[in-house]
Formats: sequence, structure tokens, C-alpha cells
Amino acid sequence: MFRTIARGCAAGAAGTTVLNAVTYMDMALRGRPASSAPEAVVEKITTKAGLPVPDGDGRDNRLSALGALSGIAVGVGTGAVVSLLHRAGVRPPAWLGAVLTGALAMTLSDAPMAGLDISDPRTWSATDWTADAVPHLAYGLVTYGVIASA
Repeated sequence: MFRTIARGCAAGAAGTTVLNAVTYMDMALRGRPASSAPEAVVEKITTKAGLPVPDGDGRDNRLSALGALSGIAVGVGTGAVVSLLHRAGVRPPAWLGAVLTGALAMTLSDAPMAGLDISDPRTWSATDWTADAVPHLAYGLVTYGVIASA
């Protein structure tokens, strides 16, 4: 079981690296800014938990770092879950496994934004959806590919 989880974490880390690379390529090509949503999610969750990020010097940097770390955690955690499902016999064809893996990671990233009223995906444009879906599909291709190849 440990090896399955470790393999999934490694696959999720590889997928997260690709997701970040695709996202940064999009930002470079279109000149768009980074999303502030991860920081806003962290800010709302820590505040609701009674552990707000302290005001003062470096607060914005801390929120930015915690937002990035939360994305890594989602990517690595999704990889672990998909690896456990694969071990349990859930083995769709590679193309479908990649799409489902990417969709799971995207849902785990977007649901907190919607649930905390930070962003409403129902109002997103086609360009917004593409900017979110394409990196998550790349994540799914790499993550599921690594898991299924083992």
C-alpha cells in the first residue's frame, strides 16, 4: 500500500510540474497575470479556522506561498487517490483515465473557490474555462500515464 501511495504522490508531483509549466506558458503567451484565487482561498480558510495569516510585512508573500503549496498538495494528493483507485482495479483506458484524473484535480481546485464565493465558474468565459481545463488535462495525462505504466 505504501508503494502505491508513494507512486501516486510522485505521479501527482510530475503532473503538477506539467500543469504549472502549461499555466506559465499560457501566461507568457497571452501576457495574463497569475490568478489570485489560491491566495484568496488560503486567506478565507485560515481565517475561518481561526488561524489567519498575520498582518504586516510579508503577509502577501506568505499568502502567495501558501496558495502555491495548496496547489501542490492538491496535485500530489490527487495522484495518491488515483493510484489507490488504480490498485483497487479502477483502470479505465489511458485517454479516459487521463481526462478523469485531470477533471478530479480541477474539481478539487475549483470547488473551494466556488464554495468560498471567491469565483463563480458559472460566470467564466470560454477563455477562462480553457485556461483552467488545458493545464488540468496536461496534469491528467502525465499523472495517469505514470500511474498506469507501473
